[in-house]
Amino acid sequence: MDAPQVWFVTGASSGFGRAMVEHVLEKGDIAIATLRKPEVLDDLKAKYPASKLLVVSLDVTKPSDITSAFNRVQEVFGRIDVVFNNAGYAMIGEVEGTPEETARTLFEVVFWGADRISREAVRFFREVNKPGVGGRLLNNSSMVGVHASPGLGYYSAAKYALEAISQSLADELDPVWNIKISLIEPGTFTTPAINNLVKVPPHPAYTNPDLKVNMLRTFVDGASGVGADPNKAVARFYDLAHLAQPPLRFTIGKDAIVVVRQ
Repeated sequence: MDAPQVWFVTGASSGFGRAMVEHVLEKGDIAIATLRKPEVLDDLKAKYPASKLLVVSLDVTKPSDITSAFNRVQEVFGRIDVVFNNAGYAMIGEVEGTPEETARTLFEVVFWGADRISREAVRFFREVNKPGVGGRLLNNSSMVGVHASPGLGYYSAAKYALEAISQSLADELDPVWNIKISLIEPGTFTTPAINNLVKVPPHPAYTNPDLKVNMLRTFVDGASGVGADPNKAVARFYDLAHLAQPPLRFTIGKDAIVVVRQ
């Protein structure tokens, strides 16, 4: 029987992150669930032993948190097989109406946070795991990281940046390290993300209800429960991590496939 894999998951409080943690545990593997508020996962901690689930406080905007989290995993388990780089949030607003500081705050999480995790994951796979074992890095992007959406300009830009840095990083790695990177490009799924959107107040000039950004705002306001099953999605992500030669990009969701092909 193969040894259980060790998964490091960011943004584990809800959505894809929580679903991935649960799927990993159901598969008999080991999950390191990282999030800003560890108490959110008290129900899982009560269900699974410490040998299977380690919950770690982690804010991806704080480099010291990232270093501490990876060091903690090294102390407890000695290795990481897969990193699911998932922490982030979305924001709706016109480019013209979004304050620069608001956009910078989003980039700090969605791009720079993911970038920090990526770099630390690669270092860990190369220097902590046994030589040649390597690891799998799954960076959760979005269909709007391939085809930008009106109303999601800065979120799209952050995901575009994540796509670019992930591709560059993947092409820089020495093959002997056996580190594989995949970008996941999901469409609309039934996760709290759409309900937890940061909504920038509408710019006063953008009043035409037929503008795409206003149509998006209307959709978001009534979109509770809209989308595909995230549990089915994370099962696909799990399988992706087990491929000997995983693709750089993995698009999932009917709407995402249509958008990416445009």
